[in-house]
Amino acid sequence: MKKLAIFTMIAGLATSVFGCSDRTAKNNATGENDSTYTTVKHPDWSRNAVIYEVNLRQYTDSGTVTAFARELPRLKDLGVDILWFMPVYPISEKNRKGELGSYYAVKDYTAFNPEFGTIEQFKDVVKQAHDLGMKVILDWVPNHSGCDNAWVTEHPDWYAKDSLGNMYGPYDWTDVYKFDYSNKDMRAAMVDAFKFWLTEVGVDGFRCDVAMEVPTDFWDETRPMLQEVKPDLFMLAEASVPELQKNGFDMGYNWPMKDLFSAIAATAGQYTFKKDGEEMKKFPATKAVAIDSLLAEQASTYPRDTYLMNMITNHDLNSWEGTEFERLGNLTEAFAVLSYTLPGMPLMYTGQETGMNRALEFFVKDKAPNWEPRNDYFAFYQKLNNLKHNQAALLAGEAGGEMKRYATNSDDLYIFSREKDGSKVIVMANLGAGEQPVEYKGEKPEAKDMINYFTAAAEELPATLKPGEYRVYVNK
Repeated sequence: MKKLAIFTMIAGLATSVFGCSDRTAKNNATGENDSTYTTVKHPDWSRNAVIYEVNLRQYTDSGTVTAFARELPRLKDLGVDILWFMPVYPISEKNRKGELGSYYAVKDYTAFNPEFGTIEQFKDVVKQAHDLGMKVILDWVPNHSGCDNAWVTEHPDWYAKDSLGNMYGPYDWTDVYKFDYSNKDMRAAMVDAFKFWLTEVGVDGFRCDVAMEVPTDFWDETRPMLQEVKPDLFMLAEASVPELQKNGFDMGYNWPMKDLFSAIAATAGQYTFKKDGEEMKKFPATKAVAIDSLLAEQASTYPRDTYLMNMITNHDLNSWEGTEFERLGNLTEAFAVLSYTLPGMPLMYTGQETGMNRALEFFVKDKAPNWEPRNDYFAFYQKLNNLKHNQAALLAGEAGGEMKRYATNSDDLYIFSREKDGSKVIVMANLGAGEQPVEYKGEKPEAKDMINYFTAAAEELPATLKPGEYRVYVNK
């Protein structure tokens, strides 16, 4: 579910819900209950983590898990912390879309797709990832199963029915049947399937597909049961629904920020994605300062100390809404910088580190990206990953630094700083169509004893910024 979310601009500075506070430190230390906070206890390793989505089918020429294993050292060198595997389960054949079907039409929740190899081979990859210091989460499909899943015939009462008593798929998803979450036995079976991957394979958590289509109380009840099995469990919701992050999920999708990025780029004349020769979306005129409004909106609606996942691409965007270059144009790198430095956790998708500028096929086998030789995009994202790892100001949730925005005479400029425990980061970006003078309306950022992060040079803050130009400054 992706809805365009553009909010009215607000004046002044917006302090995000995801900034730091002394109250949070006290709350976490004493265990005091505060209803404004999420009850989820985030794993310590998640605070400065970078998540990377693995499209296993398209990752290598063979599409197997053993071939993917050869890329683990490269991903470690890139600076990846969490590997999110798109669904690895067998895919239903009944009503299958395309030659190979959709990952999200699950035939068996406790088996491994033989097209990718064996479950023992996957266990070995999970172990290798752990040995390299990376975590592994699996894409989970709780809202619906494939049409020939064994549960369809063994437990037809576990599925929702239409007015004629027939099973059905939501939206235009004709290759799946929707579950009925009023059935307690179905819920229990789903929890058992979750636990299988935690106990038998050793994964660290789950990314839950269309999590908002499943009742919130299921997530509230399920997380504690899973956490008994995996104390440092990590849960990601494919949803932008605050209530899901109160008790169930560590992190949700920042779909609204993604849409806002696209609208800003479109206003700057950079949105070029077309399908069958026609532009897919129309955006209202939107400037960079609209980011303030969205952060303020999220501050007022999300539980405190929760995470949102920032992105410039993922499998849905790449396959259906255009590559990051088609949506963001010459602002792509600037928005990537924001995805790392705004509050939250940054996502990378298969091929993003190569500058891959094409959509990967979804229902058939596609050519894998060229992983070698490593290029400037690899160096760029490696640098951003190191920034995320080494700057306490950029920690996720309220462990990170508060965000201070510096207003300028140009609504195309977005300039802010974050500071925590001796770590300070200043970010400057021109998200407009023309060069802009950097003229502050009030307070200016102070960059004494700071360097340009990408060049390691000591320099004055720029007086002008070209379209798409960005700067990041850190302490020496």
